[in-house]
Amino acid sequence: MPGRRSAVVRGRSRPAERVFAYGAAVGLLGDLLFGDPRRGHPVAAFGRAATAVERRLRRDHRGWGALHTAVCAGGAAGIAALAARGVRDHRTASVALTAATTWAVVGGTSLGREARAIGAALTAGDVERARERLPRLCGRDPRALDGQQIARAVVESVAENTSDAVVGALVWGAVAGVPGLAGFRAVNTLDAMVGHLSPRYRRFGWASARLDDVVGAPGARLTAVLAGALAGGVGGDPGAALRAVRRDARKHPSPNAGPVEASFAGALGVRLGGTLAYGGRVEHRPVLNGEGRPAGVADIERAVRLSRRVTVAALAVCVAGRFGYGLAHRALRRGTGRKGRG
Repeated sequence: MPGRRSAVVRGRSRPAERVFAYGAAVGLLGDLLFGDPRRGHPVAAFGRAATAVERRLRRDHRGWGALHTAVCAGGAAGIAALAARGVRDHRTASVALTAATTWAVVGGTSLGREARAIGAALTAGDVERARERLPRLCGRDPRALDGQQIARAVVESVAENTSDAVVGALVWGAVAGVPGLAGFRAVNTLDAMVGHLSPRYRRFGWASARLDDVVGAPGARLTAVLAGALAGGVGGDPGAALRAVRRDARKHPSPNAGPVEASFAGALGVRLGGTLAYGGRVEHRPVLNGEGRPAGVADIERAVRLSRRVTVAALAVCVAGRFGYGLAHRALRRGTGRKGRG
C-alpha cells in the first residue's frame, strides 16, 4: 500500500504543474486572439460587486477599508478556490478553468490596442482624439497635455500595466493556481477603485493600496528584469535599463511602478516621469532615466513590442518556476520518507 499511495501523490502533483503550464498558455493565447470582451467581463462584474460592498461598508476609517478589502479580495480568491477544488480530479476541466481564469484576469492585448490607437491618432496629428482615448488607458487628466506628453503617458502606462495586467497575475498563478490568479486581479482592481490618494479614499482605500504594493512586488521586479534583458529586441540597451533601475526606481512614489517604469525608460532610451495631473491633483514626480531623450510617438509601438516580449518571457519563467518547485518538493518528500523508514 505505501507504493500505491506514493504513486497517487506523484500522479496528482505532476498534473498540477502541467495544468498551470497548459492553462496559462491557452489563456494568454485567448487574450491574444480575442482581447477583453465588450460586455460581461468578469473583472467588471467584480467591480460592481465591490462597489455594492463599498456602499455598505464605507467609512472614513482604515479599519472599515481593511474589512472591505478582506471581503472583496478574500471572496474572489475563495470562490476561485472552490471552483478549482471542484475540478481538481479532472485534468481537462482544471486546464480549462485555469485557461478561462488567465484569460479573464490578464489584459495585455487590450493594453496594446489602446496604446496603438492613441499612437495612431498622434501620428495623424489628431491630438484631441488622442486626449479622448487616453482615459481608457490611465487615470491621467489629458486636457492640458500636448502630443509629446501624451506619448510619455502612454509609454508609462504600458510599462506599469505590463506588470499589473499580465506578469503579476502569472506570478501568482504559478504560486497559487486559480485562486492566485483571481486574488491578484481582485487586489489590483480594488487598488484602482479605492486605493488612490483622494480625500474620499485616503483612509478607506489605505488597506487596498498597501496590499496591492505587497502582492504586486514580485511581478514588478520580474517585469523590470525581463524588460532590461529583452531591451535589445526593440533596439534598446540592457545596460541602460539596469542603470536606470538602480539610480531612479526608488525615487518613484510607487514601490512597484518605480522599477518597471525605470526599466522601460532605460530599455527604450527615453525619459519618463515629471509633472502629472490626476483629476485636478498635480504631482511632480522625479525623472526616470534622465540621460534619455523625450518619449515620442514612435516609442509607443516600441513599448508595446517590449511588453509582448516580456509577457512571453514571464510565462516561460513562471512555468519553469512552477515545475522547479514541484521537483524540489517531491525530492524533499522522498528524502524525508527515506529518513523516516530508516
